[in-house]
Amino acid sequence: MRVPACIAGAVWFVALCPLPGGAAASSAERDAAPRPARWRSASMDEYREHLGALMLLVEACGKGRDLQSCDPLKVGLDDRVPVGGAAPDGRRLVRYGWLRVLLSRAEDPDAPPAQTDARSRHTQPSDAASQPDEPATSQLLEDARIRLAFDLAEASTGTAPLPQHGQEHATMRQVLAGRDFEGLTQPSATDSLKEKIVAWLNKIFQNASLLRAGSAWVGRLAVWGFILVLCAGLVLGLLRLERRWRVRLTPESALPSVDGAPPRDWQLWLEEARKAAAGGAWRQAIHSVYWAAIARLEGRRLWPPDRARTPREYLAQVAFDDPRRVGLAELTRSFESTWYGGSPVSERDYRMVEKVASSLIAGDSGAGNNTGGVR
Repeated sequence: MRVPACIAGAVWFVALCPLPGGAAASSAERDAAPRPARWRSASMDEYREHLGALMLLVEACGKGRDLQSCDPLKVGLDDRVPVGGAAPDGRRLVRYGWLRVLLSRAEDPDAPPAQTDARSRHTQPSDAASQPDEPATSQLLEDARIRLAFDLAEASTGTAPLPQHGQEHATMRQVLAGRDFEGLTQPSATDSLKEKIVAWLNKIFQNASLLRAGSAWVGRLAVWGFILVLCAGLVLGLLRLERRWRVRLTPESALPSVDGAPPRDWQLWLEEARKAAAGGAWRQAIHSVYWAAIARLEGRRLWPPDRARTPREYLAQVAFDDPRRVGLAELTRSFESTWYGGSPVSERDYRMVEKVASSLIAGDSGAGNNTGGVR
């Protein structure tokens, strides 16, 4: 019995291709495998021994220049040596990667020096001719030996203890405690916020200057806009000052005048009129009852307040079709004839004026009203 070709192909595919789970498992195994160490913790004696061995290795490589004498694996691991507290853990990592690279290149012989004749020098570019030649590998090996010898000498002298700077710290604290630094404090959150705002504004102005460099009209628009805003603010300030000056220039003696009504409530005027009538001062009683009616009408928003207004001007504020105009006209004539004209006043004149004023205060027209009361 022959197996179909498609089934045979599927079997070969499964057999040859690894499953995803197997790939993941192999990757996990590689990650879990321990990695080789790249450095070791060495004491100063071990570090000096390592440097001596590396010097011998470089000298042997310079003489042999073959794979056996210049094997990079003979360099060994990097050293972590104590340095007296210069690092967080008190150690410094000394790497030898540069030496491994040099030894891997030292297997090849030095390249012969480039010889150029006069014609080739004229044909070469000036920049290429000005570049220095790369040093030969033998010279690099000699430089490596000198470097290792210097490191060995430095390690042999020992590490000097780090200075504590105690005297400097005391001097600095004494200087900061002086009078010149009394207000010196740590920056607060407000200071930090102000600094951020200033930095943000500086960034905006810097971007605006860059934009102005690209478009000249942006700079002109900014300048004219600033001038316009400045002029508008100046005009508004002058208007406010002018209003304040106008209020201050109003004479206090004119508010009110000798015959004007002081700022009072109409109930007080009416009470004063009744007291004057009880004492037989009919002229003063008519004066007070008139201003009681004026204060009441002013409180009803019949006209805007103005203590320098005359009785005729109060009457002119009332419209001709207003029913209260007739009563106010009769009250004004009685007041002017008795207060300004000097006409004789009797109790009967006061009672008539009081009825008209009471009608106006109550909200009626006041014309032909013989009875009325004050609410």
